[in-house]
Amino acid sequence: MNIVKIALPVAAVCLITFIVFSIIDGPVHNGPFLIAFFLSCSIACRGYDAVKGFSFTLLIFAAVTTALYYPQYFKSWGGVKLDKFFTPLLMIIMFGMGTEMGIKDFAGVIKMPKAVLIGLSGHFTFMPLAGYTLAKLFHFPPEIAAGVVLIGSMPCGMASNVMSYLANANLALSVTLTAIATLLSPFLTPLWMKVLGGQFIKVDALAMMWEITKIVVLPICAGLLFNRFFKGKITWLDKIMPLISMFGIAFIIVIIVAAGRDNLIVIGPALIICALIHNTTGYLFGYWIGRLFRLSERDARTIAIEVGMQNGGLASGLAREMGKAATLGLAPAIFGPLMNITGSVLASYWHRKKPKDTDFGLEEEVPVVNLQRS
Repeated sequence: MNIVKIALPVAAVCLITFIVFSIIDGPVHNGPFLIAFFLSCSIACRGYDAVKGFSFTLLIFAAVTTALYYPQYFKSWGGVKLDKFFTPLLMIIMFGMGTEMGIKDFAGVIKMPKAVLIGLSGHFTFMPLAGYTLAKLFHFPPEIAAGVVLIGSMPCGMASNVMSYLANANLALSVTLTAIATLLSPFLTPLWMKVLGGQFIKVDALAMMWEITKIVVLPICAGLLFNRFFKGKITWLDKIMPLISMFGIAFIIVIIVAAGRDNLIVIGPALIICALIHNTTGYLFGYWIGRLFRLSERDARTIAIEVGMQNGGLASGLAREMGKAATLGLAPAIFGPLMNITGSVLASYWHRKKPKDTDFGLEEEVPVVNLQRS
């Protein structure tokens, strides 16, 4: 029997068993059933095109749940602390990102200067300020609050390109915004962390600038060179890079959750609410600032997604490099998976709602992308 077909009933049984054990025995022995629930849901999603994009996020939830229940297995192996692998993994992920880029992605600045400027301005002003405001309103402890500012100060993540594709937005603009934002991050992220995050913790902006350059810019440049000279010639590497990226992101989140488990149990619900507010207001701001400046529907959708989604993996890596993965890294660990969920929901909604180029009288319909191709 196809495993996808039985995954949904298995998920239902696991959820019911989890609830029963929680009522009878408390949280002592119910962990495996919740983990199995998320794993089964992840498998089940692969069988339905409308929710296929949630599969990886549900897998992350299963990994995070495992780290919460069994943190001792995710701190060190054989005396080696697992967080030492953060930076190498991030560099590999960024290299993979570079291999998917080309000079044409940066040329979009010339072709769409207005949309690019609006998108970058919205992303690097509204999101850091929103993070700072929410950190103050929620009265988080200093290092947790600085983590909220950190995730708000990150460049766009690669997931935003996937969401833009599914949302029938302007994919070329999305890729350009992600590329330019990533290359600007060594300057703008430390600046915002110094100005805003520095009100919660001590921030060495120059050291952060070097860390971002080392983790992001140099690997991406290497990836660009690889793309230029070797793309398509080493097929096994082209196939394995997306898998390495997914594993790397999951690994980083799990290690951070395990390290900050005690803090997360206390402050986790507040961080979840904070993440949802931060994320959804980013979408709203991005969309309406695009419409305010008379951009097309497709471009406004793109800017909404690009403003609302940040590179959580990079934020987690920087938290580790600052020696504060268990506190500063908690917000990125929570915000990252939730961004994928809200982004998928928004992309699914827009996928069903055909965009029109409603630039004040022009009614040119844009073809809807067939989701089955993704």
